[in-house]
Amino acid sequence: MIKVEMLSTGDEVLHGQIVDTNAAWLATRLFEQGLPMSRRQTVSDNLTDLVNVLTERSQHADILIVNGGLGPTSDDLSALAAAKAAGVDLVTDQGWLEKMEAFFASRNKVMAPSNRKQAQLPRGAEILDNPAGTACGFALTLNRCLLMFTPGVPAEFKVMVEQQILPRLRARFTLQAPPVCLRMTTFGRGESDLASAIEALMLPDEVVMGYRASMPIIELKLNGPAHRLQQMEQVWQQVRELVADSVIFEGLTTLPEQLARQLAQQGLTLTVSEQFTAGLLQWQLAAGGVPLRAGEVQPALDGSLAQLARRGRQLAQQHAADLALVVGSVEENQLALALATPQGDYAQRVKFNVNRHGLRARQETVAMIAQDMLRRWLSDKPVTASHGWVEVTETL
Repeated sequence: MIKVEMLSTGDEVLHGQIVDTNAAWLATRLFEQGLPMSRRQTVSDNLTDLVNVLTERSQHADILIVNGGLGPTSDDLSALAAAKAAGVDLVTDQGWLEKMEAFFASRNKVMAPSNRKQAQLPRGAEILDNPAGTACGFALTLNRCLLMFTPGVPAEFKVMVEQQILPRLRARFTLQAPPVCLRMTTFGRGESDLASAIEALMLPDEVVMGYRASMPIIELKLNGPAHRLQQMEQVWQQVRELVADSVIFEGLTTLPEQLARQLAQQGLTLTVSEQFTAGLLQWQLAAGGVPLRAGEVQPALDGSLAQLARRGRQLAQQHAADLALVVGSVEENQLALALATPQGDYAQRVKFNVNRHGLRARQETVAMIAQDMLRRWLSDKPVTASHGWVEVTETL
């Protein structure tokens, strides 16, 4: 098993001042290539710490991808740390220096003297080209490990991974078939409730069930090697049956994307009016590609379920839409939603039974309930269902 690790550098990453999106992206990309990451860590802009961690991980990993610390400033220390760990000096790569000078000249700028530092690499290192910036990457072998250094700018990093790193790894290592990850997104049941139902299942060897809670959904993931796919699919069917009505989609397709596809297939148009969700519902639907005929955010949408349903019907007629979703106002911890359709109007009143969730979590949950109403109707299912800590108190 090839051991692939990543080392992110920088005080701003370590202290949480920026989110390390590079690490998440790389982990996904390597997983797809049959190189699941075995370890990920972050180190500060401290030369001693950098040298120590490079030396230590080079004795355990087969591949270590180091991200960050290749800029022109004094806190960019990756090249110097690599040279010290390898016991070599830094040398100026004349070819890269000329490329940087040409880069600035093409933009009618004079290269600052500090940029010369970016052409200084450990003696014997192999350059990894960076077509999108001035910081070249480089590769060297230390102990048992191939170390590959990349800049931290996401746009530059991703290009270099695709064009420089992955081709070298494919040429040097025999890659396994990518592991299989079956995904299912659920709504309406808590993580412990789902786990108690699912964990009685017998999983094949080397297969693991994972759970990811991200308010207001729970994602289920069945992970295993490719040669266990047939057995995994058998288990997955059992999971479907246990989770049943709580499944809102499988794979990586989002619910708004699923709704966009279903609406297009059925030739239906939609309009939205919302109060409590304050435009969140419309934003999510639009981001998923749902073509909204019209949308509005109202200062107050309350009253009986019949009144809210009537508002949906009027909205659909006003904008010549087939369907209308309406999200009302919160009154005494309760809120009403309505769906107007060509076959009839539906509405439900829900009550928040748990007070620990803040406004954002409640808005996310209500937006999901509204989308789930539409999903259920499009799939010929009952429009209302239980939602965990949100109780349905009245329906129309």
